[in-house]
Amino acid sequence: MTSHPAQETYDDGTRLHGEYKVPGGKLVVVDLEVAGGKFTNVSVSGDFFLEPDEALLDINAALTGLDAATGAPDLAAAITARLPKDAVLFGFSAEAVAVAVRRALSRATGWADHQWDVIPPSVLPTRVNVALDEVLTEEVGAGRRNPTLRFWDWEEPSVVIGSFQSVRNEVDPEGVARHGVTVVRRISGGGAMFMEAGNCITYSLYLPQTLVDGISFADSYAFLDSWVMAALEKLGISAFYVPLNDIATDQGKIGGAAQKRLANGGMLHHVTMSYDIDADKMVEVLRIGKEKLSDKGTRSAKKRVDPLRRQTGLSRAAIITAMQDVFAERYGATVSELTAEELEEAGKRVGSKFGTDEWLNRVP
Repeated sequence: MTSHPAQETYDDGTRLHGEYKVPGGKLVVVDLEVAGGKFTNVSVSGDFFLEPDEALLDINAALTGLDAATGAPDLAAAITARLPKDAVLFGFSAEAVAVAVRRALSRATGWADHQWDVIPPSVLPTRVNVALDEVLTEEVGAGRRNPTLRFWDWEEPSVVIGSFQSVRNEVDPEGVARHGVTVVRRISGGGAMFMEAGNCITYSLYLPQTLVDGISFADSYAFLDSWVMAALEKLGISAFYVPLNDIATDQGKIGGAAQKRLANGGMLHHVTMSYDIDADKMVEVLRIGKEKLSDKGTRSAKKRVDPLRRQTGLSRAAIITAMQDVFAERYGATVSELTAEELEEAGKRVGSKFGTDEWLNRVP
């Protein structure tokens, strides 16, 4: 495994170097030394824009003398407090500088600090897919598995509800029974997903929380999906994030993300994007009000929600392959597979948790 543990001590006079590329913005570089546990000889640079010029000296001065154990929020606060009121930071922020500092100290990591694995789609029961999200996040947090991107596949029609959603409020029992739908609760928050074989693209990222150290909860969504935006752009789709967790184009929403952070340092980030959804069936299975329906770009006269199929003209498999290729090119990821032990553990958790009425109805 290639995760970098946090350093607790630093040799005086050793020059430390950290970089952070702001999603959709500029590169921030920090070079500094640590003497007696304090920052010294701090130099912030990058291809960003900053007015007035002298504000760069203020940023350096704000960091100089701070304790090397200072957390990212306090680093950003110190920089903001030192900057003149008329300072303009374009393409970066005080928070971005804080991330670069943390990376210089090896308390935060970048994509290139890890060996990434990619698990291509394999058909599994939806309950097993949900259980694997918990199992693999724990494995990455414990250092027993490389950070991993996994694409889901399934056959049975399913609804996957968020960890905090009410079954009663989200799911229509008559529609579920009529269409033979499996209802499952996942460990992350967010909204319900209606999933039939081939109707959407779902993937999960399992990563150490050091990758998002210093990045705000809100900003971490776009940061972790920057490779997806590049893949969609390659396919002719200009997509963007709508805070907090929606992925959209100028024609409307195409997907949404959710996250869960575990106590052992592992983190789950997963996304579902619409490929070709039967909207009539969806509204029979889910209790979707007019407000939420309009947000999904659906109207009663429309039979399908098909942004990825319509906007690319490509098969679902071709889009997934393009996504895998971009991820592998960007981060040097290699193809992997689920181990027998991971599948066995997921099966056990289906029996003890994800397949139980107690878990499903924990929020009635």
